[in-house]
Amino acid sequence: MAIETELKLRIAPGQLARLKRHALLRTHQVTRPATRRLYNIYYDTPKLELHTSGMALRLRRTGRQWLQTLKGGGSIKAGMHQRNEWEVPVKGMALDFSQLAESGEPQTAEWEEHLPKALRKKLQPVFVTDFSRSSRMLQWQDALIELCMDQGVVSTEQHSTPVCELELELKSGQPQQLFELALAILEIVPFELEVVSKAEHGYRLLTGYSSKPVKGAVPNFTKTDTLAEVFQTLIWSCLLHLQSNLRGAMSSDDAEYLHQMRVALRRLRVVLRMVEKNRADEQLAALSKEVAALCVALGRAREWDVFIAQTVQPMCARMAGHTGLQALLASSKRQRDACYAALRGEVQAHELQRLIVRFAIWMNGSYWQQLQIEPHQIESSAHDFATRRLNKLSQRFAQSGQHLGNLEAERLHALRILAKKLRYSAEFFAGLYDKQKAKNFLAALSDVQDVLGQINDIAVTHRLLDELAGSPDLSAHQDAVVLAKGWIAHDLSHQFTALRKAIQRFGREQPFWDK
Repeated sequence: MAIETELKLRIAPGQLARLKRHALLRTHQVTRPATRRLYNIYYDTPKLELHTSGMALRLRRTGRQWLQTLKGGGSIKAGMHQRNEWEVPVKGMALDFSQLAESGEPQTAEWEEHLPKALRKKLQPVFVTDFSRSSRMLQWQDALIELCMDQGVVSTEQHSTPVCELELELKSGQPQQLFELALAILEIVPFELEVVSKAEHGYRLLTGYSSKPVKGAVPNFTKTDTLAEVFQTLIWSCLLHLQSNLRGAMSSDDAEYLHQMRVALRRLRVVLRMVEKNRADEQLAALSKEVAALCVALGRAREWDVFIAQTVQPMCARMAGHTGLQALLASSKRQRDACYAALRGEVQAHELQRLIVRFAIWMNGSYWQQLQIEPHQIESSAHDFATRRLNKLSQRFAQSGQHLGNLEAERLHALRILAKKLRYSAEFFAGLYDKQKAKNFLAALSDVQDVLGQINDIAVTHRLLDELAGSPDLSAHQDAVVLAKGWIAHDLSHQFTALRKAIQRFGREQPFWDK
């Protein structure tokens, strides 16, 4: 068995041609470019049992040779795909398992484990990838990296989709060096770190997959996991959550993509703060600062989305034909569109990819390598750290919730921030404790956070209305601004009542981390 480590980069054909001509490749190449056609047939059962189990089986023709390859397991981290790979040559365009039994190779048992004979009988072709690959070997720093430029198509019987990507495969060296090379390439041509393999593109075509916003998933941890392992896994998970919604946020009208990107960044900030408390780092501080700035930029667009969807559009629906409200809606949409235009511009797209690549370099760099060598530099027990962290946040939240007084804006804002920190931390570490207790606790806390969010949205609405009131677009429609403020004032009193009730319900929940 071999472990394949490669970084996938989605790139436009024109940018690929531009990169081919750049001196960077000629400077570092140790072999001349070689072009070949790769024709691949992927197999699965009618119920796609291989795909369900995270495996992929293909026949590849390159020149006159056919290779039978089984891939599976591994991980995807910021576009870096690491997978187990079992490969054997076959005589022609047909699956052949007879050579496995005859060879007596150690990998025979692994083929049997992942592709038992009962499953082999049901295999059939499901889709094809057909592409031209231009490859060359690069000496980058002290790593040997194969750079492949792939252009072609993924096809099922009914559908097809073009593919154009760079693959940087690590032949020797460290994963960090893949990302270092990617960062150098990003300064030459734009690209997008690709979390979807060619095989997955095929399965998506096959199953009629439709892109939609992706919610973050919390990895499963055990009490034996070290805190460093937990932190690393959480950071990679947050980055994947961010990447999974990035393309949709840049091209879709569905505001949920942007919302999920903001959630991913907020969760990431919570993890990074915990990491910093254990061991400070200059690179980490710089990355944290950039994440905070990105949160502000995304937050501005999100504010207009919420304002339009929750205030202006419902008012327009209730009072159809109101000229001032229609002007308010049009002005709000112009503000929102300007925010999205800035986010979707080339500069911001470049900075987003650059930020993720720099995170990947840091995650594979000396900070974590030193922790592996000297684990005493960070608390070793994730369970003990989680218990102390949740106790501290819970106590701070309880104290803030008991002294709301007349619901001052600053105190409400502080309570909302604490609720987010406690909720995300509780979600991260819930798997280390009783799942049912954690579920009840998180449900009650989520209710509090939802109400606090609604109250914050009302405060933001006031601010946006003040901004709009001073714009030339609404100089003749100040009545609409006054009407909107009256609309949200009525809702605010209900939210204050709901908040007190939600906090009371939450107060009855026992901390799930207590023994």
